[in-house]
This record gives sequence, C-alpha cells and structure tokens, in this order.
Amino acid sequence: MLNCEEFIKNNNLLKSGEVIGVGCSGGSDSLALLHYLANNQEKFDIEVVAIHVDHEIRENSCLDADFVKEKAKELGVRFYKFRVDAPKIAKEKGISLETAAREARYGVFQTLLRKGIVDKIALAHHISDQAETILMHLFRGSGVGGAKGMAPISERVYIRPFLNQTKDDILQYLAENHLDYCEDETNDDVSYNRNFVRNEIMKKIKTRWPNAEQAIVNFAKTVKEDDDYINKQIDADAIITEGKVVKIPTSYFLYDRAIVSRIIFKAVKSIGINQDIERKHIEAITELALNYENGKKLYLPFEAIAIKEYDYVTIYNRHKEEIKFNQELKCGEFDVPNFGKLIIRRVKNFEISEGQLLIDYRKVPKGSVWRFRQDGDVFTKFGGGTKKLKSYLIDKKIPTRLRDYIPVLAFENEIYAIAGIEISEKVKVENVPTAYIVEVKK
Repeated sequence: MLNCEEFIKNNNLLKSGEVIGVGCSGGSDSLALLHYLANNQEKFDIEVVAIHVDHEIRENSCLDADFVKEKAKELGVRFYKFRVDAPKIAKEKGISLETAAREARYGVFQTLLRKGIVDKIALAHHISDQAETILMHLFRGSGVGGAKGMAPISERVYIRPFLNQTKDDILQYLAENHLDYCEDETNDDVSYNRNFVRNEIMKKIKTRWPNAEQAIVNFAKTVKEDDDYINKQIDADAIITEGKVVKIPTSYFLYDRAIVSRIIFKAVKSIGINQDIERKHIEAITELALNYENGKKLYLPFEAIAIKEYDYVTIYNRHKEEIKFNQELKCGEFDVPNFGKLIIRRVKNFEISEGQLLIDYRKVPKGSVWRFRQDGDVFTKFGGGTKKLKSYLIDKKIPTRLRDYIPVLAFENEIYAIAGIEISEKVKVENVPTAYIVEVKK
C-alpha cells in the first residue's frame, strides 16, 4: 500500500487546479505513479496527463508507447507521445547514450511546460533511485550538493511523489491493483551507469547491509540539514546576478572553503546550471580567482565559462546568439539588445552629467550608424592618439563579455563615439550653436 499522500502535502507538490504531466515509460514505477495520480485526481483537485517519450534506442520501443497509450485510455487521461533520436544526439554531441536520452527527455518536458500544456512534471523516482543517485554523484566527484540527492520538487516544476516509497511498496501497489507493465530489457544492460550501480554495486551491498538504501537516504537528509544551515550564513553581497550572468567578488574567495564552495554552487545555480559542477570545478574557479591574471578563462560544463575580470570572477554562458543592431544617427530613444536604451537629444546647453556624451553631429560622416563593434575598428581618443577599439576598451577595463554589446557610432571602421564611455577627438564640440547629447539607460 502506497503511503505518499502526507509526503505530497508536506512538500507542497500539488496545487489545486494544476495539470500534472506524468512521465511514463510503461515500466513498473512510472505506471504505478500514473495510476496513483490518475485515481486521486479528485482528491488532489488536479488533472493528470500521460507523457511518453520514445528514445528510439530499441527496435521495439514503439510497443511501449502503444502500451502507455492504452493504459492512459483506460484511466481516462490525455496521452502525449514524443519521439527523440537519442543515439543520433549522443553521436553528434559526443555524450553517452544515457545522457543523450535524459537531455532529450527533459527537452520534451521543458517544451510542454513552456507552452503551458502542463504545470508540472511528475517523475517516479523512489528510495532506491535516490540511493543510487547519491552514490553516482559521489563516484562522479560531486560535493555536498550531490550528496543531498534528489529533492521532492526541483526547479519548481519537477515533482517526485514517490521519493519516500520503496520499490517493494510500488510492486505491492501494482499487484493489489492487478496492473501489468512493460519490462525494458535494457534495464539489465550494465553498460549504463545507473544499471551498473543498481545491478552490480547495490545488489552486493544489500547482501551484507539489507537496509543500505534507507541508510544512504537518511545520511542525505542529514547532509541537507547541515548544508541548508551553512548556506544561510552566506553574505547576500557575495553573488551579483545580472540576467544570465553572475559575478563573485574575488575577496569572497578568501573565506573558509566550506563557504566558498557554497557561494560558487549557488552562483552557478542562479544562472541555470543545476548539475555536473564537481569539486574539481570548484577548486579550479577558486584558483582562477586567487592566482590568475585578468582575462583568464575557465571552461565549465553546460557551455558555461568563468573569467577573471579584475576584482570579480564572472560566470556566464559562452554560447552567444548572433544579435544584429544597426541604427542611423538621429534624435530619439532606441532599444539596444543586451544593453539597454540609447537616448539622443539635440541641445543648446552643453553641460553634461556623468555617463553622457556630447558630440558635434556635423562632424560625423553621412551614413554613420550605431552598431556593435567589428574586427578592424579604430578609435581616436578624445585629446588625440589612435588605437584599435579592442585595445582602448581593454585600457578602460571593460569586461570581455560586455564589449560585444556596447553601441558604437561608426563609419566603416572609424569609431566616433562609444556609448556611455567616450567620444572621438574627431567629433568634439567647438563653437557650434547645438550638439547631440548621447545618454544610455541600462
């Protein structure tokens, strides 16, 4: 008999009126979860839909989809079927088949969530899965974050109603309700990491310590309590988040290692990196902060990059979309992608505030435009002296990640103004009745 109603309520897994998508492979665990939630829709005041993702790993995988479709029909719930080519993804990205299947599956879930088809995704992880996950995290080199295991709810949308249930509880539920399920032959293939942990390592451990799974899970709970307490001691100023970019002042890397590691974990999590950051990455980021020169880069999992930027370590996604910006020189207010607004006014009063620029628009060549920097750009500094724009921005200590998105007023490769920073000697204001004030609003 399953006993997870209290667990669901204590962890606020379900809210009245929500549409819950149940990831169902057709196996014992996910089928039990689909059946349980579907039969308790009225009690929890939710709507349940079945989601099946065919990873195209097995030739007969389509039979599993048909099986889940039939079960969904019997339960009176909507059914969604998706196909992803996990072997192709694994080959193209150079990752394991296991990882490719997971990425593709969660990609489907994210699409359903983003489109509002479902409010949450229910996953059938149970105590055995939790124990296996904790061991796999430890073997991979994870720190305290990995030792805590899976949370009842993560990213506010992935819920695990069975996380306090044993495998025996689930099998008993299936038997009591006379439910059949699919047996996936790949579950015995120990070339998959989880299958190896489950069928080889845990199997042997449990012959000597029968309660090993529960002991591992109890240990994880203790780790979580301690970790939560230490995290509360982190200074709010230790992490500066700017959209998908996070900055950590280098002074915080002088703190105790226990605090530093948690600052880093919290920082990367704030920009969406929720896994695969290991102790070796923490140590490398710390080394970057304390012992390397400005501009040094460190490549991290999930296409993230850490860079030493003067008094900060900045972490961001190295994958940039190509963003175009091209605006003729005229008065008005213009949106600049990844930057803010550019405000240009014609004035007679030439007094300017910090951050504003004053230019003689008469000296700007016809056809000049505001754009982002390009290779070969040069700039004549106010007061004289021509430099490559890249070198000038380095001199001004503008971080690398920001240089590509600062609007510059240009004609061909000649730069006449750098928004918010400086004007060229070639457009300085001298004995004219009016000029342009250039202002930025971030």
